[in-house]
Amino acid sequence: MSAAELTALLLFCTAMSFSPGPNTTLSTALAANLGLKRALHFCLAVPAGWTLLMLGSGLGLGALITGVPALRWAVTLLGVIYMLWLAFKLSRAGQLTEVDSNRLNVTFWQGVGLQFVNIKAWMLALTLSAGWVVNAAGQPAANPGERLAIICGVMMVFAFTSNFVYALVGSLLRQWLAQGARLLWFNRALALVLVLTAYWMLTL
Repeated sequence: MSAAELTALLLFCTAMSFSPGPNTTLSTALAANLGLKRALHFCLAVPAGWTLLMLGSGLGLGALITGVPALRWAVTLLGVIYMLWLAFKLSRAGQLTEVDSNRLNVTFWQGVGLQFVNIKAWMLALTLSAGWVVNAAGQPAANPGERLAIICGVMMVFAFTSNFVYALVGSLLRQWLAQGARLLWFNRALALVLVLTAYWMLTL
């Protein structure tokens, strides 16, 4: 991979990773409600799940998902349902004690699985495959395995870093949010972001 290609990859990954989305929204919510330590499980789950998704995309699974309308809609609907469910739980949590008991809890494996029902993640993986793993003619570029490994390594770093930054912001707001109804309205705002993301996924 040339220096120009690597630079373009880094710029693309920066823009895609740090822009708000379901992963960064959940990282912020988990840290604000449960603390940074609990959010770290999700911050680690995102790069793990996304790497598996990228490998699947590089091996042709992504093209199958997006190429078969029924499969694409199944993935999209599962993702939308899951995000709406999380938004519902989040919107009802107004106190830290409520959250700790049963309102919001995303396990490591749920975080990994979320990547596979996120059509935005699939489109990102396909874009990276098409832009950096194959050439303009649609044929595998030189050293496709090496390129795929570089992409996975770069995205693992960016996926963790971006989610950790959002989680850190959430954890820094934790004490301020604990006063009055601030946490409830903060959670409802994040829930709205999840709902809008779900709507956006349906319109892709």
